Amino acid sequence: MIPLPTNSEILADSDAVARAAAERLTALCAAAPDRPIAVCLSGGSTPKRLYALLAGPDYRGALPWARLHWFFGDERHVPWDDAASNVRMVRDAFADAPIPPGNLHGIPANGSLAEDTAAYEAALKAFYGAAALDRNRPLFDLVLLGLGEDGHTASLFPGRAAVDESRAWVAPVPEAGLAPFVPRITLTFPALASAYSVLVLVTGEAKRTPLQRLAEGEDLPAARITGPVTWLLDRAASDT
Repeated sequence: MIPLPTNSEILADSDAVARAAAERLTALCAAAPDRPIAVCLSGGSTPKRLYALLAGPDYRGALPWARLHWFFGDERHVPWDDAASNVRMVRDAFADAPIPPGNLHGIPANGSLAEDTAAYEAALKAFYGAAALDRNRPLFDLVLLGLGEDGHTASLFPGRAAVDESRAWVAPVPEAGLAPFVPRITLTFPALASAYSVLVLVTGEAKRTPLQRLAEGEDLPAARITGPVTWLLDRAASDT
């Protein structure tokens, strides 16, 4: 069995991982009934399953959609209608969920990489209401992250400058580490760690290798995930 990250939970399969994440979000919303809820979304097949689940009959009626604000941990710098866009994936998965106009905060893709990076950081700061993060007042209620086969998370790839960014909330990634090889924009580790809860969703046999590398102490980007982190893994990924 692969030694797993601290605070890991092993679930039967990817559907069970998605459902566990949905339960966490529902509980979080119930515990904060009188204010906006900010969720940072991840790309990938398991998060897509989660978003469809939230929009379905089991959870749709349990969520305070009017108070939920959805942000993105990273995005490919492509138009939102492009097949590679996380915004498109999220919109497709949520389908006709009652998300109010303006509550889905996509990373811009209309200007240059630098312009759109700056615009998203400005949007986050406007929502947060301050130019600096306060450890006692997290930016997000929930951050969803994944684990790439190369150990990346969000679009924080091994060997890229964004991994070491410690001041900015958002960073450009001119060259991706994995396909599709298009420029990206990513939240940085300080922004991702500013959360009441961080869930890392890891499913499938292909994730055993990066989990093993993390267990061996390799300095992969995913090893730098901090905050109140819980790893939700399926049996295929955890080798159990």
